Amino acid sequence: MTTELRHPTRDAETTNKEMMRAIVQHTYGPSETLALTEVARPEPGPGEVLIEVYAAGMDRGVWHLMTGLPYVVRLAGYGISRPKHPIPGMDVAGRVVTVGEGVKRFDVGDAVFGIARGAYAEFAIAEEAKLAHKPDSMTFDQAGVAAISGITALQALTDVGRLEAGQDVLVIGASGGVGSYAVQLSKALGATVTGVASGTKTDLVLTLGADEAIDYTADDYLDGRKRYDLIIDTGGRNPVRKLRRALRRDGTLVIVGGEGGNRLTGGIGRQLRAVALSPFVSQRLAMFVSSEDHRHIERLARHLDTDEVTPAIGERFSLDDVPEAIRKLEAGEARGKSVVVIHRGTPDAT
Repeated sequence: MTTELRHPTRDAETTNKEMMRAIVQHTYGPSETLALTEVARPEPGPGEVLIEVYAAGMDRGVWHLMTGLPYVVRLAGYGISRPKHPIPGMDVAGRVVTVGEGVKRFDVGDAVFGIARGAYAEFAIAEEAKLAHKPDSMTFDQAGVAAISGITALQALTDVGRLEAGQDVLVIGASGGVGSYAVQLSKALGATVTGVASGTKTDLVLTLGADEAIDYTADDYLDGRKRYDLIIDTGGRNPVRKLRRALRRDGTLVIVGGEGGNRLTGGIGRQLRAVALSPFVSQRLAMFVSSEDHRHIERLARHLDTDEVTPAIGERFSLDDVPEAIRKLEAGEARGKSVVVIHRGTPDAT
């Protein structure tokens, strides 16, 4: 699918600026609200850098910000009636083109990855505090899908889940973005890992290093026959009472994300109920909001610079085909992380 490239009327201010191609959205809604157009290249402010985008990742957060659902997303500062930032995309990898005032950790030409503002474009702005140097062992495609899902999984396992070597870990949604990292990071940290996915994706889960892969459509894996020290639930729809049945008496449940639920709060109600119950039971029931600080990205980079953790890239899409990539994500057809390849050079260039 190719999206028509539109050329909006340029005002006097825009005429004197360098232009770039970008996916733009001016109203909340489905993928049909996205358009490939030409806009002015942004300029970095203090503490920011301008990145030439080589690759950008795709995750559920992109869908939430595109649709403005659940409505709590809008109240979180992303725009009440329309997107505050009209160019979507957050996961990014590329090279630094310009540095803003006060930037000390990066120089022009540095290969970086992390979290940007408006990554589905030829150039994007990122805060210095949300970037790390790209490991030389990684391609830009791999780095472009790493930061958001990777640091979420890492924090869920270590900072919140307090994972210890030798423990049994259950990862629900193991073939998805966060789940694919949770499986690999758990193994790297010395755990025995069981991954849950649909039957068509269990092969991927085993490839990621899981000791066992369960098809949730064929097996009631929460019936209590097997119990785990730590459950990472990225699926978003399992009742807390069922999750607790598969958790050891002193085990920990970490609910990641808020899928499911109503249009107002999404799945966050389930998380809040778990946290409210936690003080009254022997198990730890936790939720968290991932921190985007560069220290977490750098910690992830150290894992990525080994052969223990490798981004599970699914399909590659061009900038033109971002709407199609989002439709596949919404339909549950994505395996691992989809990547939008933007740089004109070789897709896997390092």
